[in-house]
Amino acid sequence: MSDPILELSGVTKGYNHGKPNQVTVLTGADLVIHPGEVVALVAPSGAGKSTLLHIAGLLDTPDAGQVSIGGVAAGQLSDRKRTAIRRTDVGFIYQFHHLLPEFSALENVTLPQLANGTAPGAAADRARGLLDSVGVGHRADHRPAALSGGEQQRVAFCRALANAPRLLLADEPTGNLDPATSEVVFDTLMSLVRGSGLAALIATHNLDLAARMDRVLRLDAGRLV
Repeated sequence: MSDPILELSGVTKGYNHGKPNQVTVLTGADLVIHPGEVVALVAPSGAGKSTLLHIAGLLDTPDAGQVSIGGVAAGQLSDRKRTAIRRTDVGFIYQFHHLLPEFSALENVTLPQLANGTAPGAAADRARGLLDSVGVGHRADHRPAALSGGEQQRVAFCRALANAPRLLLADEPTGNLDPATSEVVFDTLMSLVRGSGLAALIATHNLDLAARMDRVLRLDAGRLV
């Protein structure tokens, strides 16, 4: 088996340290995900799914434990190096698309590539290819406000994959869509992930969608089961 893309070892995280209302969200969470593996993360609201994803994506730091991406332990890295890993190796998708409203769909997918040093022409070509692959290429010149909810989320998928990351982290990526649109958008996401061969950790409250992934993990009292 290939080396893991994401490893969490003994990750612990709490808030309001030293106060009477201190809350421990994660307690010794362990996780290993390999390339090509799509893992579902299920838990009730407020159980720590988003916290876990933020730590896995180096947007937050654990109180204890270690996070490694592609074999690189992130705990002792500088902010600059952590940012570089996020930009090149990690793609994020959220429940709400967070597209930049003043830019077109094409520009929203092109901009992350430009920030990563890709030449403008090559960035635009890749953006168009990604948008075509999810069925919204004909909407490339439209701004987010002119797109449906499903179209907006598909553009967000393309943006997350624009820099060809090795790890995709998704937080309720279909949670803001109606059931019919959710099915279509989820199928699109799975097709993109399978086609890219990357590792993916997808938080969802939809158990039917979770069952279609390779593994299902549940957060239980701060631990991954």
